[in-house]
Amino acid sequence: MRTQLDEPSGAQSSTLAAGRLGTWDIVFFVISAAAPLTVILSGAVTSFRMGGIGAPGAILFCAVVLILFALGFTAMSKSVRNAGAFYAYVSRGIGKPVGLGVSSVTVFAYISLVISFYGFIGFFAQFTFAELFGLDVPWGVWSLVAVLVVGFLGYRKIDVGAKVLAVLLTLEVAILLVLAFAALADGGPEPWSLTSFDPQHVFFAPAAGTLFVIGFGAYLGFESTAIYAEEAKRPERTIPRATIIAIAFLGVFYAFTFWILTVAFGVEGVIELARSDAFETMVIEGTGDLAGAWAAFVMKILVVTSFFACVLSFHNACTRYLFSLGREGLLPRALGRTSRRSQSPAVASLTLSALSALGVVIAILVGADPFLGLALWTYATGVQGLVFAQAVTAVAVVWYFVRDRRGHSVWRVIVAPALGALGLLAGFVLIVTNFEVVTGLTGPVNALLLLPTPILFLGGIVVGLVLRARRPAYYSGLTQSVPVHAADAP
Repeated sequence: MRTQLDEPSGAQSSTLAAGRLGTWDIVFFVISAAAPLTVILSGAVTSFRMGGIGAPGAILFCAVVLILFALGFTAMSKSVRNAGAFYAYVSRGIGKPVGLGVSSVTVFAYISLVISFYGFIGFFAQFTFAELFGLDVPWGVWSLVAVLVVGFLGYRKIDVGAKVLAVLLTLEVAILLVLAFAALADGGPEPWSLTSFDPQHVFFAPAAGTLFVIGFGAYLGFESTAIYAEEAKRPERTIPRATIIAIAFLGVFYAFTFWILTVAFGVEGVIELARSDAFETMVIEGTGDLAGAWAAFVMKILVVTSFFACVLSFHNACTRYLFSLGREGLLPRALGRTSRRSQSPAVASLTLSALSALGVVIAILVGADPFLGLALWTYATGVQGLVFAQAVTAVAVVWYFVRDRRGHSVWRVIVAPALGALGLLAGFVLIVTNFEVVTGLTGPVNALLLLPTPILFLGGIVVGLVLRARRPAYYSGLTQSVPVHAADAP
């Protein structure tokens, strides 16, 4: 007979609320995690500044790669449902030791990203509220307030957070559409052009690698659809639909809005402005010029709420990873407990909030800059770790279906995800070789920021191999919350 330490808990207190999230709830989580407004204000401008006019084409190509991967990824979600999505998928596809390695990288990446977004919130909230309302409050206060609000929403029922994100995301998209319609109505300073989609400027530009570094980073969080499989209504339909809708929407919306900047400022003008000292405010000021001062005012406020929506989405995703690993005893089992009232991963949520507050407090005490000293470094570390985890998961999906297609077509579960895996592996290599673009730093510090990924990945594999050798009964029970097929056993 197994002991508690040998078997992942199946108690009521370790069960998430089933059937609570619909397709659009999950879509809002994913798109909010991508933070489309901040991608346009920061990512688009940086793409034009560092990589040239091919930014719209590159961002669209990244969407195609991710949809190819998602075809197999979502097919796998029909037979593998677990709040620790990458961990469960890689464990089934390649083996549990590699799954543990990927889970270590993913959790660290998610925590890094969550902390980075609190830094961004503090930075933008400080100068936004000081400029617009004369309310000059230290950045750390704004960040800690955000930690408290996110912690409160994360502790509540999951659909409460989804409703908040729906409102914030709608406002983000609306203000960007205001810019788009105003630019189209104005006509711009130059004739409209589709040169930004020309393969010569997308794939063969001198700094093409930069375009794809920013391009793949713009879709961070799309994989979180599978994390909500245990809480979704009819997950066999909800998860695939939500994933494809989210990536397709982001791809089309990003490409359109990136291109709109070439209309608003001109093909030559957008590059000139992006490479000038005014690049940080060019989109907001351009919105004010084209649509009126009110639009610029609203956009400045929505930058802050966009980061809030982003951190809420990543907080929810990260807590479900912590919950899943705690439920199986790979992290402290307390993390696998849910609130009896809301069935949310309450302990994991409070733990993540405490870690986030600690990161902010440390940055305050050492006098770190919220943008350059807290947000940018943790963001860069999180981006490369998460893209690495996506790439390994893409390989695992292909290998999972090579053994048994489970009624799916060759295109959906072999060819498409294999192409997606190649694209993600190429994306990870581009991020590593162009890492200074993400960090804004030069020298050995970039290598130090890259180190956690290989260390955690290899460390997780070693832990998995040790568990298999020393605790075979416990090891065999890992991921047992997922229906096991005979062909799945790694």
